[in-house]
Amino acid sequence: MNANEDQVTLRVPAKAEYLDLIRLTLYGIASKIGFTYEDIEDMKVAVSEACNNVVLYAYSASGNAANTGEMEIRFVKQQDTLSIVVKDEGASFDAAAAAQRAEPLHGKSISDIQAGGLGLFLMQALMDQVEVRSELGTEVVLTKRLMKSGEMA
Repeated sequence: MNANEDQVTLRVPAKAEYLDLIRLTLYGIASKIGFTYEDIEDMKVAVSEACNNVVLYAYSASGNAANTGEMEIRFVKQQDTLSIVVKDEGASFDAAAAAQRAEPLHGKSISDIQAGGLGLFLMQALMDQVEVRSELGTEVVLTKRLMKSGEMA
């Protein structure tokens, strides 16, 4: 962490009932920074997608449903950006391979799209930058830039 950034970290069990806590924390931090309501709602959807992936997939390979593991969510405020880092220590996710397997969505009806196949696309559509790192577990970095009033997107 450098001098020009503030960071807030949550460690919670990788269970769906903790998603509200994560969204509330995001709302508090993002509104204090000055993000618009619309930007905050976009960030909440993207973070929910990333966290849902942890809940559904990260620890499912362990074979023990009771041992869900944890997820770490870091909110990193830099000068004009907020990055939300969602990290787990479960089964790694190969984002490059998933992107290659993903078919273009253009011309498809919603019923033609495989359930769960929209998460990464949705995160990319809602955020300014999305990075997926898979070394030990998976880390998804969602970044949103703060638009100054009068600035064009």
